[in-house]
Amino acid sequence: MNPRMPDPTRDAAFDLLTSVLNHCRPLEGALDALPRLDARDRAAAHRLAATTLRRLGTLDAVLEPFLRKAPPDPVRHILRLGAAGLLLLDTPSHAAVATAVSLARTRGLTPFAGLVNAVLRRVATAGTAVLDGLDGPRLDTPAWLWASWGTAARPIALAHLAAAPLDLTLRPGAALPDAGTLLPTGSLRFPPGTRVADIAPFAAGDAWVQDAAAALPAMLLGARPGERIADLCAAPGGKTAQLAAAGAKVVAVEREPTRLARLRETLARTRLTAETIEADAALWAPGETFDAVLLDAPCSATGTIRRHPDVPYLKRPRDIAALAEAQDRLLAAAGALLRPGGRMMYAVCSLQPEEGAPRIAAATAGGTLRLDPFTPAELGMLPEARTPEGYLRTTPALWPERGGMDGFFAARLVRV
Repeated sequence: MNPRMPDPTRDAAFDLLTSVLNHCRPLEGALDALPRLDARDRAAAHRLAATTLRRLGTLDAVLEPFLRKAPPDPVRHILRLGAAGLLLLDTPSHAAVATAVSLARTRGLTPFAGLVNAVLRRVATAGTAVLDGLDGPRLDTPAWLWASWGTAARPIALAHLAAAPLDLTLRPGAALPDAGTLLPTGSLRFPPGTRVADIAPFAAGDAWVQDAAAALPAMLLGARPGERIADLCAAPGGKTAQLAAAGAKVVAVEREPTRLARLRETLARTRLTAETIEADAALWAPGETFDAVLLDAPCSATGTIRRHPDVPYLKRPRDIAALAEAQDRLLAAAGALLRPGGRMMYAVCSLQPEEGAPRIAAATAGGTLRLDPFTPAELGMLPEARTPEGYLRTTPALWPERGGMDGFFAARLVRV
C-alpha cells in the first residue's frame, strides 16, 4: 500500500468518529454526508465507527498504559480505530497498524505517525490481556447514564456491547419468508448485519424495518378498521404503517421535511395510505377530534443505543429536562385532539425515568386524561415488560437469549 493512500474504510471511519465526537453530529447524518463510497466501503466504515463508539471507554482504557501523555483528538481517534480493528474486529495486525499510520500521514499528522505505529504495535501484542481485565459495560457507559438506570444499569450496558439484530414488521397476511425468526410479539428477526433488501417480504413491500419493542405501542393501541387516528411525530413511519395496515384512517403529522419525506417513502413502498401533514404536533390545530392518538414523542433515544452507539456522546443530562418539558406540551396537545372516550398512546424510545412515569403523572393531574393500564393479558407475550402501574417498559436486557430489544416506555391514556 502506498503510505499516503489510506484505506477508504479507515478514512471514512475517521470522518464519522470526528463528526460524532468533535462536532456532535449523529452518526447516520454523518454517514449520509460522506463523499461517494461504494456500498462495501460504506458499510465497513460504518461498522468500524459504530464498533469504536460502542466500546469507546474500553478502547481508551486499553490505550492509556501505552501513552505517556494525551495525544491530540485526531491522533486519539486514529488510535481508537486501530485498536478497535485489532481487538474487536479481527483485523490482521499488520493491516491495522499500516492503515493507521497511513491515515495519520494523509491527515497531516506525520509527526505522530511514529507514535501511532509504536502504540498500535504494543496493542497488537499486549492489548488482549489488558482488555480481558477491564469492566467493559461500566467503561463504555457514561457515568450519568449508569447512575440514571439504577440497578438495571449493568444488564442494560451488557446488552449494549453487541450490535442489534434486524427486526421487521410484516403486513397482516404477508407470507413468512424461509429465513428469520418469528418472535412472540409478531416481529420477524434476522441476525445483525443482514441486508434488508435481500429479505423477500421487504423487497415486495410487505414489511418494514421496526424493532420489536417499537412495534408494541401501535399494537397496544388496538386500531380498528375505520377509526380516525392521528399519529404525531410520525416519522420514519413504522407506526403509521401499522395503523394503516390495521384499517385505520391515519393522519400522520411530522414537522421535519426530510423526515416527512422518509415517512412518505415508507408508505409508498408498502402501498399503504395515510394523510401526511408537515406541522409541529404541539401547535397543530386540525379542527376535528380523533378516535385515538399515537404520540411517539421526541426523546433522548437512550433506548436505541444498541442501534445508535453515538447517542451517549450526543446527549447530556441537561437535555433530559428540556425534553420532558416538550413531552408535556405534546401530551397536552395530543389530549386536546381526542374525542371524549378516545384513547392515546404515549411512547418514548428512552431509558430515562424522567421521560416516563412522571410525564404521565403530569398529563393526568388535570383530570382530563386518565391512565388506562395495560392488562396482564395484553402483555402475555412479554409479561416482564409490564410494570406494577400498568405501563410498558422494555429494556435491551429483555430477551437476552433472543438478542434483546430497544428500550421503550409506553402508557395508554383515555380522554375523560
